[in-house]
Amino acid sequence: MTTQLPPDFADWLRLREPADAAARSADLVDAVRRRLPAGRPVVVHDLGSGTGSMARWLAPRLPGPQRWVLHERDPDLLALAAAEPVLAADGSPVTVQTRDSDITRLAGADLADAHLVTASALLDMLTAGEVERVVAACAGHPTLFALSVVGRVEFTPADPLDAGFTAAFNAHQRRTVAGRTLLGPDAARVAAAAFRRRGIEVAVRSSPWRLGPEQAALTAEWLAGWLDAAVEERPDLAPAAEAYRRRRLAEAAAGGLRVVLHHDDLLAG
Repeated sequence: MTTQLPPDFADWLRLREPADAAARSADLVDAVRRRLPAGRPVVVHDLGSGTGSMARWLAPRLPGPQRWVLHERDPDLLALAAAEPVLAADGSPVTVQTRDSDITRLAGADLADAHLVTASALLDMLTAGEVERVVAACAGHPTLFALSVVGRVEFTPADPLDAGFTAAFNAHQRRTVAGRTLLGPDAARVAAAAFRRRGIEVAVRSSPWRLGPEQAALTAEWLAGWLDAAVEERPDLAPAAEAYRRRRLAEAAAGGLRVVLHHDDLLAG
């Protein structure tokens, strides 16, 4: 995957990390624990690791000792991920290794020693063919994919323009970039079907962001990106978008806006 990340992408990942942590399915983590080997170090491969938020969230919920292998193309993100120490649930050490890795070219050999494969907010940025490749590489290992957008957003209070902007954003998520047609909100469903075709059981849980007054900064940043993507897809929405943006940001600043942004988590294997 060759997408160029914006220079402030690490800041965005840090801003969203508490909402991600609150949203991910604890129920699936309980199931993960039952699939891990006892009496020896657990090896976890994290795909598209970003700044390491999945390791910071999941490692303290799993027994130790653990070794995490972080797969990421951006060396600056890998450096940030490796710099922050993590402990397992029982206080055992967690070692972190970083790997410059193109997830779209992942092969089974890259995950040969894994007891668990994880990813967070990754699948919707892949194509159908890339998801097939990732699933094929992960088959045979318990795999936890968290926080794949599913195309549903709920605003309180509601606005007549919500549905139009949501549809435009979802179309943008499915856009074709440099010959790659992204799955966007279809990704979790496509990944689950790919596992099931291989005879692998899949459990799916809802993992929505729930944004209220305490997350006003995140809401404002997310809303700006959400509207920009919708207008990029549908330029005719630009005049309405500016008034909508001002109205929604004022509601968020006043503590009167709540947003539920739906995702799915899935556990395979």
